Amino acid sequence: MKKGFIHSHESFGTVDGPGIRYVVFTQGCPLRCKYCHNCDTWKKEDAKFLETPEQTFLEICRYKNFIKTGGVTVTGGDPLTQPEYVKELLKLCKEEGIHTAIDTSGYLFNDKVKEALEYADLVLLDIKSIDPVQYKELTGVELEPTLKFANYLKEIGKPMWVRHVVVPGITDNDELLEKLADYLKDFDNLEKVEVLPYHSLGEYKWQKIGLEYPLKGIEQLSPERFENAKNIFKSRGLSVK
Repeated sequence: MKKGFIHSHESFGTVDGPGIRYVVFTQGCPLRCKYCHNCDTWKKEDAKFLETPEQTFLEICRYKNFIKTGGVTVTGGDPLTQPEYVKELLKLCKEEGIHTAIDTSGYLFNDKVKEALEYADLVLLDIKSIDPVQYKELTGVELEPTLKFANYLKEIGKPMWVRHVVVPGITDNDELLEKLADYLKDFDNLEKVEVLPYHSLGEYKWQKIGLEYPLKGIEQLSPERFENAKNIFKSRGLSVK
């Protein structure tokens, strides 16, 4: 059985999907986001654990009563770097009636990813920017694969939340926020947009692994600009968390 490269587990997650959730942080990510707060999950070889889907599921089952109104979320890194592990883990969860979610950048998209998506009740899709040039500057990769991924979710009717971090001086830009809102307003599978204010709480992880934090000195998003961003999405009829 395919083993998963795992960074860590969280047994009482409240920010990665609906309700109280068991969160599996996988190791490995193709993006190098400048404000990543999990940069210690980038390299697969840095995994703290190697687990079969069955081993992970047995750990989840210890908390089944606590997550019965929530479920299980696989995040990272990007879990779709390991689609076979994700597929088998979510399949086990579904067989036990546990709600499942995948948190991903949508950059990786192939037949094995499609198979894993079949067992996800919800996809949390991170769209860092709607501008292709800015997206590549922020992440190191192209935007187009993520848009194709989003369109596939729409095509198959897979419930989706979109996550977007608003960074002062970068994505805190009314024109870009309006462009993203206009892009999303026609997705009938989109349940909500999670507008996330930028913070630098993960900066210490960069220092810990010997990297310089690229956005050092950028202030946290003001409450006024946070409300402004949320209102732009609401003005397009989108549900905002």
